Amino acid sequence: MLKSELRQEIKVRKCRFTADGLREQSLAIVRKALDHPRVGKARTILLYHSMPDEVDTHDLIDRLYRQGKTVLLPVTLGDDLEIRRYEGPQRLRESHAFHIMEPVGEAFADLQAIELVIVPGVAFDGKGNRLGRGRGYYDRFLRQVPQAYKLGLCFGFQMTETVPVGPTDVAMDEVLCG
Repeated sequence: MLKSELRQEIKVRKCRFTADGLREQSLAIVRKALDHPRVGKARTILLYHSMPDEVDTHDLIDRLYRQGKTVLLPVTLGDDLEIRRYEGPQRLRESHAFHIMEPVGEAFADLQAIELVIVPGVAFDGKGNRLGRGRGYYDRFLRQVPQAYKLGLCFGFQMTETVPVGPTDVAMDEVLCG
């Protein structure tokens, strides 16, 4: 199956769920993430501020921040991700490119301090392969943080037998799904 075909298949599967249904599934996945030993141990974590069709990470971000962890979120700049500290919901603004809430402030330069990256995806397989939205933002960034444990988050219907991969795709160390 081609990447474009798999993206379309997952889009069809996603349409079978209401927004409330996706929120409910997100709660269970977030609970799994909060109980995960890597999440508990990590001091510096890069997450994503979810879009409406992704596992909802808004509460996860706030809870980890309140636990005193250094929580980082990406900002899209051209073809790359710039990483910035999360300093509370009042320090977020909506991006023009993707209408995602992004932190304001300076770039976080100490990429080697990132211990865990929690990554969204369109689809994942049992080998940790990930299909993104097609722009390569995360694949390019993940190559810059080889020391970080890569944890994908997804709904159960986003797991598939095989994700087509290319030479620039970066696999997850583990995938949590509901």
